[in-house]
Amino acid sequence: MVDWIVSQGLVDYDDAVREMERRAEAIRAGTADEAIWLLEHPPLYTAGTSARPEDLIDARFPVYATKRGGQYTYHGPGQRVVYVMLDLDRRGRDIRKFVESLETWVIAALAEFNVTGVIRPGRVGVWVVREDRGTEDKIAAIGVRIRKWVSFHGISINVEPNLDHFAGIVPCGIKEFGVTSLVDLGLPVTLTDLDVALKRTFSEVFPPSGTPA
Repeated sequence: MVDWIVSQGLVDYDDAVREMERRAEAIRAGTADEAIWLLEHPPLYTAGTSARPEDLIDARFPVYATKRGGQYTYHGPGQRVVYVMLDLDRRGRDIRKFVESLETWVIAALAEFNVTGVIRPGRVGVWVVREDRGTEDKIAAIGVRIRKWVSFHGISINVEPNLDHFAGIVPCGIKEFGVTSLVDLGLPVTLTDLDVALKRTFSEVFPPSGTPA
């Protein structure tokens, strides 16, 4: 069983990390179910384990060093953060496949809104081809941590964040491409709409724990 948790309002980043770590330990101990936590953070930047100092251009918001994979990422209102706490010991000890499954899940959720998400070799996350601009923009970032084969951290999907806030960093260390959101693409999508799509498509990508994929 997977618990779906939705937090209203903005969740402090340090509080979120503490709660994820607590839940991951409980999942490992067998005293809590797996969980998907949907939330928003106040404006902030996080630095993953591969973050480069030069990619922090303007520290206009608090910067948090985090032990998830990846580089610099922005979180803020209008962005759905999806913290994924799953037991990979029972789901298969394959971290690469797990990250690919997260990307596949995002793509399936975006397809609910007729948005075609794509993945690109060497660029973790999900992208949208902007044929009107001749560019590819990032719509979702992925950065996970695995401890004792339980995952935490996860995904951020841009619904309607202030895209100017991404200018303080080089998002995920990639300068050649921009960022977009569902609303930026012209879609009147809310966080609740996205939550419904995520719930509807989750089981397509992540069968019940212990079930062969």
